[in-house]
Amino acid sequence: MPIRSEYINDVADFLKQLPLGAFLTVKSGNKINTMTIGWGSIGFIWRRPMMMVMVRYSRFTHELIKDATDFSVSVPLDGHLKKTLAEVGSKSGRDLNKFDAFEITPEAARSINSPVIADCGLIYECRILYKQPMEPGILDEVLEDKWYHDKDYHVLYYGEIVANYKNRG
Repeated sequence: MPIRSEYINDVADFLKQLPLGAFLTVKSGNKINTMTIGWGSIGFIWRRPMMMVMVRYSRFTHELIKDATDFSVSVPLDGHLKKTLAEVGSKSGRDLNKFDAFEITPEAARSINSPVIADCGLIYECRILYKQPMEPGILDEVLEDKWYHDKDYHVLYYGEIVANYKNRG
């Protein structure tokens, strides 16, 4: 993917919004789901633009992403969808269709199978190149106690950013 000159601004927007939430959307077979994420990273690995997202084993999204080849991260900008991010993050896709329940619109991605969220202003389409379950025995004890006292660890998914663009959202 050629790096657009706006890429640095997009990364700044992504990093500003991520702690407030973004949508991770995955399609596997005929199932799709989106979840709110607040952790992740963006950078260059293997001479490619990459995004790393973390999904706990307990999440419905994990059931999909473990067999998927790609994912999207849709980033609302300027405080847009704040309430929706909270609602999506508080419910499971096992129990309801989040797109219908929270009136968010999935839209075909430009270059991957998983959809994007049409209502978001910044889109990352990613092809999964590597996945790595966390290894609890080598995790810092302070992090273990704070974030994993219930032993519900994450799997880290590294996706090559194959498309990055501003959306109408």
